[in-house]
Amino acid sequence: MNHDQIRHLRSLRLLLSQDKSPLGFLLAAGCPLSVRVTGAPLLPDMAGLTKIINDTHATDTPTTPYKRLIEELKKADRDTSNLEDVLTYIRSMKEVSTGGGTVRGFTESELNNLETEICNTIASAVTKDLPDGDNSYRRLARWVSSIDRIVPVEIFTTNYDLLLEQALEEQNVPFFDGFSGSRYPFFDIHSVEENELPNYWARVWKLHGSVNWKTMSGRVYRVSKGIAGSPELIYPSKLKYDQSRKMPFLAMSDRLTSFLLKPHAVLFVCGYSFGDEHINDTIINALKVNQSANVVALMYGKMKKDDSGTLVTPEAVKRALERPNLSIWHDEEAVIGAQRREWSKFIDEKNEFVNFNFKKVDDRVSFGDFASFTSFLSELIGDHPDADKK
Repeated sequence: MNHDQIRHLRSLRLLLSQDKSPLGFLLAAGCPLSVRVTGAPLLPDMAGLTKIINDTHATDTPTTPYKRLIEELKKADRDTSNLEDVLTYIRSMKEVSTGGGTVRGFTESELNNLETEICNTIASAVTKDLPDGDNSYRRLARWVSSIDRIVPVEIFTTNYDLLLEQALEEQNVPFFDGFSGSRYPFFDIHSVEENELPNYWARVWKLHGSVNWKTMSGRVYRVSKGIAGSPELIYPSKLKYDQSRKMPFLAMSDRLTSFLLKPHAVLFVCGYSFGDEHINDTIINALKVNQSANVVALMYGKMKKDDSGTLVTPEAVKRALERPNLSIWHDEEAVIGAQRREWSKFIDEKNEFVNFNFKKVDDRVSFGDFASFTSFLSELIGDHPDADKK
């Protein structure tokens, strides 16, 4: 028996129309890829960031620190095309070199410089504005602004960029991100924990920090463009959470737990491949405690690679098969209620969705593309912006 796509689309439409139940979104690295400029993504993915770093050092001599680092990674059978592996290796050596020693021929100063360069390159690459015209972030912002909710919308994101903030501000959507003040807004843990702001304010929780967070005099501030200093971010590496047991990162993670523990909470996950064990554990542990909560993960592409049968998102499938209140929707298959089945063909006999311009794959609706999902949100509120509308 297949999963009935029409039935689940009805449920999805109903969930998104509620104003009394806790409703949230988790936006991850795949979401910015939906915003394209001249055919290319506005922001690079992890592979794109790695290419930027490698291209920067393409003409280096073999004796430079970065070239030597790549050779050491190859000797250790590490993936030189994966920025997470590169940073993990650097940080592992830094732990050993503390005190001025050398590790595999690298001084502590060389390792610090390598880490700083890579992290600054990441921050620079994701510091961009939304281009003119309609796009997925503006559609989400218009949907948030369309409903006077009794329970506020909460948006969690692992992304460092400011695309979401820009879209919300353009639509005059008030939101709280954990910071208070005007000149140099400071992170306010008491406001985050109490969360007693007006319900029509959206909540934006940046789980890995932001390009406009800076540490000054021992405190984390949200700053305007042009303020000197490295951004306060959790950069990708296997050791990234060693540095996260401090404010504000711990408080942001606690907000995700708190949201999922609310009765009948629903979290839509977009652009996330379930590759972060810390976030996975946070979600799963909350779902175990609160079985009235539901997480719906909208996954990009097919569940298995063509011909080979290898799962594209094995961790997501594994977790969903173990938790009935975690669903994952791929293009041709879904795991719903811990049952993995193919989708039924999209046959709208009652013309319930006749005005919805769905993206389809093999006669099935595809929501794994963030642009497609936000187009669905636009249709729910009857929003048909002009192509050049901001």
